[in-house]
Amino acid sequence: MAADLDDDGEQTVSINEYLESIEEEELEADLVLGGDEGDECTYSKGYMKRQAIFSCLTCTPEGNAGICTACCLSCHDGHEVLELWTKRNFRCDCGNSKFREFSCKLSPNKDVENVENVENSYNHNFKGLYCTCNRPYPDPDLQEQEEMIQCCMCEDWFHEEHISLGSPNEIPRDEEGEPLYEDFICKACSAVCSFLTLYPKTIRATGKQPVASVATGKDKSVLEDIPPKDEPGKLDNDVCSDTVQNNLVADMNHDSVSDDKKFVVGESSQNNDSSSLSQSIANSNGTCILGVDWMAASIDSESRPLFLSKNWRDVLCRCDKCLDMYKQKHISYLLDKEDSIAEYEKNAKQKREEKLQKREGAELNFFNNLGHIEKMEILNGIADFKDEFRSFLGSVDPSKAITAADVNQIFENLKNKRRRV
Repeated sequence: MAADLDDDGEQTVSINEYLESIEEEELEADLVLGGDEGDECTYSKGYMKRQAIFSCLTCTPEGNAGICTACCLSCHDGHEVLELWTKRNFRCDCGNSKFREFSCKLSPNKDVENVENVENSYNHNFKGLYCTCNRPYPDPDLQEQEEMIQCCMCEDWFHEEHISLGSPNEIPRDEEGEPLYEDFICKACSAVCSFLTLYPKTIRATGKQPVASVATGKDKSVLEDIPPKDEPGKLDNDVCSDTVQNNLVADMNHDSVSDDKKFVVGESSQNNDSSSLSQSIANSNGTCILGVDWMAASIDSESRPLFLSKNWRDVLCRCDKCLDMYKQKHISYLLDKEDSIAEYEKNAKQKREEKLQKREGAELNFFNNLGHIEKMEILNGIADFKDEFRSFLGSVDPSKAITAADVNQIFENLKNKRRRV
């Protein structure tokens, strides 16, 4: 939010700027919290696919425990708490043996024997450290904080200059600096999913957002990453992408998919049919869409960070062999659309809209249930405030900033006016 300085050197903002900043802060909070009101501990919900997690360094300085939003607000108020954004497959630790004598105020009757949450995963983020440089955020040694990017696999955060690229300019962004990728995989984690290099390059984001389209017509392109005919199309691992594309075409022409349907990866995924169709594509005939034995294939041994395009998960093969491979590598979550941050934020926005509509409805119901006199009192109060505020704006120098004293005077005038009445 931009701010000017008045004659006394104090920051000033317009009313519109102030209201917009409040709206932005509320939206940002809702996106991080996923619409969680923070009124009950999430422990009883088990290992949640994704939720906002915090680390209390006052109670667990070792950084080996995480707590949910409600416990952060109710049980650890006044403690040194770190906001870790979101974590997958996590169950609230508050009150377990890691907290010694401290018990959860919201769920004091947790199952003591099963409260250790053995499936939770912890990294140095829980100690307030991030990136390969193992530095805190905000970094007290930096005057200006650097932007960080989260890996969708290990969920650690990385400084742009530490993600093993030649330059931060290689990060796919539009002209305004907004990201053109949906997910980022760090260099270390890319070694675990080297099979992704067997897919056509359209699953990877570049300077211009790629759109991987899948069509059902026999002569239509499956992925718009088809190289010219005079060039043998090869991926970084020297595996011909035509093999993948031809297998996708064969799957698409299967009777289970009608010729008049089309699935586009990279466009809005609001239509659930698209996701279902993509799974049908990957599963048809139980044939691997890669068309190669990825275990035996020549894959580039040098791991690189990956920036993946929108809806890239929908293109992943779901044949029995690949499903078994995901399970062995403990990365089956890549197939779950609800695991992605994009889907998490989409659901958070929907919950926010529902909450605002519910709030407006509650306010309207409250007003409608009032008697005639109470309604008139409220309406008259609003009218008096508008008149007083309009009068104030007409009397002040528009080049001068509105101070706290001015605002207090407005309400003092309203109070005096009510006394005279």
